[in-house]
Amino acid sequence: MKRIDIYIMRQIGLSLLAVTVGLAALVWLTQSLRFIELVLDRGLSIWVFLELTGLLLPSFFGVILPITAFVVTLFTYVRLASDRELVVMRAAGLSQWQLSRPALAIATVAMGICVVLNIWLTPASHEAFRDWQFEIRNEMAGLLLQEGVFSTVGDDLTVYARDRAADGTLSGILVHDTRERGAPVTILAETGRISSTPQGPRVTLYNGQRQQVERVTQPDGTVTLRLSVLSFQENSLDLARATRAEGARFRNAQERSLTELFNPEEGVSLRDRGRFLAEAHQRLSSPFTAISFCLLALAVALTGQFRRFGGGFNLFAGCMLMVGLLAVGLGIGNMAARQTVLLPLIWAHALLPGLVSAWVISGMPGVPDQMRGFAR
Repeated sequence: MKRIDIYIMRQIGLSLLAVTVGLAALVWLTQSLRFIELVLDRGLSIWVFLELTGLLLPSFFGVILPITAFVVTLFTYVRLASDRELVVMRAAGLSQWQLSRPALAIATVAMGICVVLNIWLTPASHEAFRDWQFEIRNEMAGLLLQEGVFSTVGDDLTVYARDRAADGTLSGILVHDTRERGAPVTILAETGRISSTPQGPRVTLYNGQRQQVERVTQPDGTVTLRLSVLSFQENSLDLARATRAEGARFRNAQERSLTELFNPEEGVSLRDRGRFLAEAHQRLSSPFTAISFCLLALAVALTGQFRRFGGGFNLFAGCMLMVGLLAVGLGIGNMAARQTVLLPLIWAHALLPGLVSAWVISGMPGVPDQMRGFAR
């Protein structure tokens, strides 16, 4: 390998590492703010928080790496052009493809990392993340109850306790349960105690009232509301949010393997099957965007007329092209999930920019010299 290749590869590689890690850390920070409440308000340890949010990192890297490969390649080559280093390299006899070789080598490594992330690491980490969420919202619901706070367990159960002792004993309890549609239940109790069962956490209530509003249909067809009140000395309430069916949690497309995406189990709806196929094709095609976006950056930075006062226009044009490609990619992914006939567009989005960029780097063969000069 030529010394000049090592020189350019070192600049691109170090920049790629720094930008990717920094951008992933920024995205992780913004996303982890959604879960900081679990530590500040609901008593989970900082280690659980770090482990839960750390499971998001593989998916961040899989999305960010092709974009950062484009960014660092574009900025590195524009800087080389501004410092006249590309002029010297061309004067030494290096062709466009020889100048592109270091960037393409780094992009190939990035593509390999994306393959490992998309095929193995990201689905596994996403599944573990969803399992953690499910356990916290259901199995650990009792741990999340804080004194003096209206704690929401899922979307249909709210629990309030005036005081909570160190041994888990509650006092001054109010529970509003809307899990039975059309018949909400409000329970007031003097004291209670949380216990863990194989089916999930339960709270045993002592000395209270159970109030339920029921809809009653009269003989003439009118519907009235009736309040029934039941006093009790002891009552047990299930705090788990989910139903008790085996395998109750439906695994979404992001946490399934490629085999499961292409061959889903029976009972999966047609809508979900479309999402599965779109997810599978995006996983397989997105690693190629690392090379495709790198070629786009090279096409922008290496072609065009030489400008004495920097390459600001090239940077602006490249960034606008990148933003447009990302927006088109999001639109294609959403449409392909609804209409599987559009799945080839996912591959076109991943490969076509690279093919067009390679054609531009090669000097646009087949185009007359006059038009070629005008395009540049």
